[in-house]
Amino acid sequence: MKEKTIVVTGGASGIGLAIVRKFAGAGAKVYLVDFNEVNGQKVTRELQKEGLRVEFRQADVSAGAAVQQVMDSIPGNIDVLINNAGISHIGNLESTEEADLDRLYAVNIKGVFHCSKAVIGRMKSQGGGVIINMASVSATMGIPDRFAYSMSKGAVLNMTLTIARDYVKDNIRCNAISPARIHTPFVDDYLAKTYPGKEKEVFDQLAATQPVGRMGSPEEVASMAFFLASDEAAFLTGADYLVDGGFCKLKM
Repeated sequence: MKEKTIVVTGGASGIGLAIVRKFAGAGAKVYLVDFNEVNGQKVTRELQKEGLRVEFRQADVSAGAAVQQVMDSIPGNIDVLINNAGISHIGNLESTEEADLDRLYAVNIKGVFHCSKAVIGRMKSQGGGVIINMASVSATMGIPDRFAYSMSKGAVLNMTLTIARDYVKDNIRCNAISPARIHTPFVDDYLAKTYPGKEKEVFDQLAATQPVGRMGSPEEVASMAFFLASDEAAFLTGADYLVDGGFCKLKM
C-alpha cells in the first residue's frame, strides 16, 4: 500500500477508523471522509501524531455536489475507495416510517452511488482502481427488525455486482464486505440506551448468535478490506465476502 491513495468514508469511528488505521499503518496516504467534523478532525490529529499520513475531509455522502468537491480536492490518483459510511435503523415493516426509509436511502444507497460515481472516471483514466463497499449479512439473510436497513444493504450488494461487471475491462475491481455483529461504539451506545442495567446480559446474547461465540472486531473487518484492496486480490471482483463468525453458513 505504500504511496497509494485511499479514501475511506465514515472513517472517524468504528469499522471505518480501523480501516483508516490499517491502511495508513501500511504506508498509504489515507483521506478520512466523515460527516462529523469535530470527531473527524480530532481523530485525524491523533493519527498524524502517530506519524500516519491521514487527512480529513468533511462531507455528507448523501449530497452529490459535496462528495464531488471532496474527491476533486484529492490530488493524483485515487487507488482505493472504501464506501463504509452508513446508518442503521431498527424496525419491521409496520414500525418503519417513510422518513426512515428515505434517511437510509439517502446515506446507505445514494452515498455509495455518489462516492463511486465521483471516482470512477478518474480510476478509468489512471488505468484502474479498487472499490470496496460495506454491505452486511442482512443483505442476504432475513434479520428480524431490520426491514429498511436490510433493504439498503441489499442495494449496496447489487451496486457492487453491477459496478464490477460494467468496469472489469477498465481494470477496476469492486467487491463487498458483509460483516455480522461487530463490537463498535454503536453497539455499546445501543445497549446502554435500549437495555439499561442489562447491557452485559444482552451483549452476551448478541455475541452468542455468531457460531464462533463472539462479535467480530473492527480490526478483523479492516484486515479483509486491506486484503481485497491489495495486489494479492487482483483476481477477485464482483463478490461478497463474509466476515461473520459463521453466522450465514453455520447458523444452527
